[in-house]
Amino acid sequence: MDSILCLLLESWKNTEGNVNSTESIIDWIQEKNETTEVKIKEDSINDSTFWFYDDYNGEILNRKRSFFSIKGIRLFENEKFVKEQPIIYQPEIGYLGIICKKIDGVLNFLMQAKIEPGNVNCVQISPTIQATKSNFTRAHGGKLPLYFEYFESSSKYKIIYDQIQSEQASRFYKKRNRNIIIIVDEEIPIYDNFKWMTLGQIKQLMKIDNIVNMDTRTVLSGIPYIMQPTSDAVLPNIKKLFTSEAFYNSIFEADCSQTIPRVYNAINNYKMFHDVMTVETPLNQLTDWVVDERGITCKNKADFMVKYYDISIEGREVQHWTQPLFKATGEALFVLVVTEVDNMLKFVVSLKSEIGSFDKIELGPSIQHEHTVTQAEFDVFENMCYKKLDNPECIWNDVMLSEEGGRFYHEQNRNVIMYIDYKELKDLPDNYFLMDFRSLNYLIQVNNCLNIQLRNLLSLLDI
Repeated sequence: MDSILCLLLESWKNTEGNVNSTESIIDWIQEKNETTEVKIKEDSINDSTFWFYDDYNGEILNRKRSFFSIKGIRLFENEKFVKEQPIIYQPEIGYLGIICKKIDGVLNFLMQAKIEPGNVNCVQISPTIQATKSNFTRAHGGKLPLYFEYFESSSKYKIIYDQIQSEQASRFYKKRNRNIIIIVDEEIPIYDNFKWMTLGQIKQLMKIDNIVNMDTRTVLSGIPYIMQPTSDAVLPNIKKLFTSEAFYNSIFEADCSQTIPRVYNAINNYKMFHDVMTVETPLNQLTDWVVDERGITCKNKADFMVKYYDISIEGREVQHWTQPLFKATGEALFVLVVTEVDNMLKFVVSLKSEIGSFDKIELGPSIQHEHTVTQAEFDVFENMCYKKLDNPECIWNDVMLSEEGGRFYHEQNRNVIMYIDYKELKDLPDNYFLMDFRSLNYLIQVNNCLNIQLRNLLSLLDI
């Protein structure tokens, strides 16, 4: 077995590693967190020489008009006002890329120990490259990101995955990044803060709170298992790699021909017949939000606020700076429900429309609730899921994972994969779908179909 598919699956199965042990990787991240000096404190925008609040246009931006800005936005559905909030405008497309290499017969992934100002624990495992367009075009005169040349010349290498995917649409306005995985055969230098690890090791590390960052999870979720050529003769050997026959069947025996058209029908009906309009609005005209020198806060219950921070981090090219960060007011809950139908795993997904969605709506997880959602808003299915959260027999994964630390301050959310017997799922409410992994893996190869919360949950699955 030496096809790309087999290499990927064998790497997924390999949880011990053949270059660096999992224990040594955990120690490496822990040592980085203990020895990296990070100082971050809330500050006034008046103390920043780079960021400022433009009261005339009602937006927060920097003096070079780069990176990102924060503006107000209002959402209207079918000509009725729904909500208003601050939102991040960052129209550029950045790189989230991972280099792979076959080392002693095992496919390894080159991962980075990266510091972000908003991370709960400062250093987390990140893709080989995690760079905004401002970074790799050197808009501010800095150095090119390490390994950028491999992605700039990616057509020279074996491309496993290359797709532009959405970010958190409740905080970003139509933000997308390029998710890419390449295989390199040549010898490449290994710089400080980078280590090789197998896919299985990364999956094991995802079971630990806040050690694998969001960008790693979204990139790995896109690995196109169903797109890799294979032969019937190899499938029996592939099947032996799986602990669960039902999961194997969900990838290799499922029929997408009925599920995908039905899902697209629902998505396209929403896009065609549901009138959704967003209106850019000056921050100082948002009725329920207050702007002052310390940030932006809501007069009512809200999922987040905006604060200004003074940041000092050793080990980065720029070691001291100021910037605004979105600060969550609580922890969200993301749940992916799994069931088994005729010896095949199926996943409950739902349609999710968010204020910053690139094209109105995407598929999301079974439950995607900010902490401000109340039980009065639950449907029958959501009520059932909440009751099962305390039943350990139903829980496959339950882990706290961080959101994007470059824009969000200490935002971590609970990610749960939950098993529910199919007999309890036969009468799902509208806008929910039972989908096999093959169909979901196919749709990830198309941009803006699966939202980032669903993609991240799929990345947690064990072979």
